[in-house]
Amino acid sequence: MHPVLDDLITLLKLERIEENIFRGDSRDIGSAQVFGGQVLGQALSAAQHTVEGRVAHSLHAYFLRRGDMKAPIVYEVDRARDGGSFSNRRVVAIQHGRPIFNFVASFQNPEPGLDHQSAMPDVPGPGELKDFSDVSPDDLSKLPQKMRRFLANKRPFDLRPVEPVNLLEPERRAPVKHAWIKTVDTLPDNHALHQNLLAYISDYELLGTSTLPHGLPFGRGKVIMASLDHALWFHREVKIDQWLLYAMDSPNASGARGFARGQLFTEDGKLVASTAQEGLVRVIEKERPTRSDPRLQV
Repeated sequence: MHPVLDDLITLLKLERIEENIFRGDSRDIGSAQVFGGQVLGQALSAAQHTVEGRVAHSLHAYFLRRGDMKAPIVYEVDRARDGGSFSNRRVVAIQHGRPIFNFVASFQNPEPGLDHQSAMPDVPGPGELKDFSDVSPDDLSKLPQKMRRFLANKRPFDLRPVEPVNLLEPERRAPVKHAWIKTVDTLPDNHALHQNLLAYISDYELLGTSTLPHGLPFGRGKVIMASLDHALWFHREVKIDQWLLYAMDSPNASGARGFARGQLFTEDGKLVASTAQEGLVRVIEKERPTRSDPRLQV
C-alpha cells in the first residue's frame, strides 16, 4: 500500500487505553491546527470500536478548541444507547485536560426500505481533470510557505477539482463547486475503514465553498477559516478507493460564518453520503495576524 495512505490508516486505528477510552496522534498537513477531518475520522473510529454488527449512518460534531498537533488526543466514548435496531455513541476528544471536540454518531442494523435519491450533477469525469496540487512553479513561489508545503506534500487522496482553482487571484463566482476524490491506492474490503476515511476527507474543501462569491485570496493569508460544526450522513455503502464526486454548495454566509452542504456520488451516479458544515470565515483587511492575535481565536 502507498506509505502515506498506510500512515493515515494507522492514524485512524487508535490505541485502546481502557474499555471506552482511546488515544490518537496527529499529522501536520499544513493547516494552522489539527485538521478537522482527522478528528472526525478518529472519533468515528473510537465509536466503531464499541459497536458490533451495526453500521454508522450519521454523525454530528462540534469543534470546540484548536487541536495541538504536538500532543496526543484522548477519545472518551459514552455508550449512550443500544436499542433493538439503533445504537448511539457520544464521544469527547480531550487535549491538555480540556475538551476540544464533541461528537455523536448513530449506528443501525442494515435493513431494506424505500429508495430514491438526487441526480448526480453533469460534470466532466476525473480522467479529464488535473490534481489539485498541479500548480505552476511560478504560482507556487508566490504562495505562503504553509500552503506551498501543503501542495508539495504527498497526500493519501487524489483530489481533482472540476472548476479551475486560482489561489492567488480568485474570481467571484457562484457558491458551487465539484471535485473528484479517491484514495491513492486500493483498500481492504472493510466498511468501517472506508467510512472513517470518508469522514476524514469530507472536511476537505467544503467550507471554502462559502467564500466563492467574494473572491477571497487564500494565497495571500487574508482569510481565517475554522470548522465550527460538521454533519455527515451515510446513505449507501461507501468505497473511498473508487472515484467519488463531491458536489458542494453554500446557501448562506453571514455573521463571520459560512454554511455549506455537500453530496458524494459514485461514478455511476449513486448518492452514498451527504454533508453539512458551518465554520468561521473571518477576513483580515490589513496585516497578516500572528498566532497570538485575538482574531485567530474561535
